[in-house]
Amino acid sequence: MISYINSIESVSTKNIKGFFVNWPNPPSTEKHYEVLKNSSYIWLALDNETNDIVGFVTAISDNVLSAYIPLLEVLPEYQGKGIGTQLVKLMLETLEDFYMVDLLCDEDLTEFYSKFGMLKSRGMVIRNYDKQCGR
Repeated sequence: MISYINSIESVSTKNIKGFFVNWPNPPSTEKHYEVLKNSSYIWLALDNETNDIVGFVTAISDNVLSAYIPLLEVLPEYQGKGIGTQLVKLMLETLEDFYMVDLLCDEDLTEFYSKFGMLKSRGMVIRNYDKQCGR
């Protein structure tokens, strides 16, 4: 069974493993924990049998008008079970009072996010891949 929490109080780096799949230079488990700890909002999916995190979504915000969702990931062996959908629903409910909620995604994910009422937009990015593992 999967449960969802919006705090890292009961989570340690021992509960986080296997994320950032296919990233050439992924952050360490310790950096991943920092990402979760320093995000404005998080939702975590936990496997109740192992107590491990199997999915997460993060948001950063000015806490006035806007929020940005930079990361959503579900471990490959848990994909296709509605976990990502539930994480997005929970995050959008958390952010429902903001004027704007933005995210950037690859083209093949636009259909997934459109299910939540998100509109396709344009954006610009800088990617420093040599810093992908964290600073």
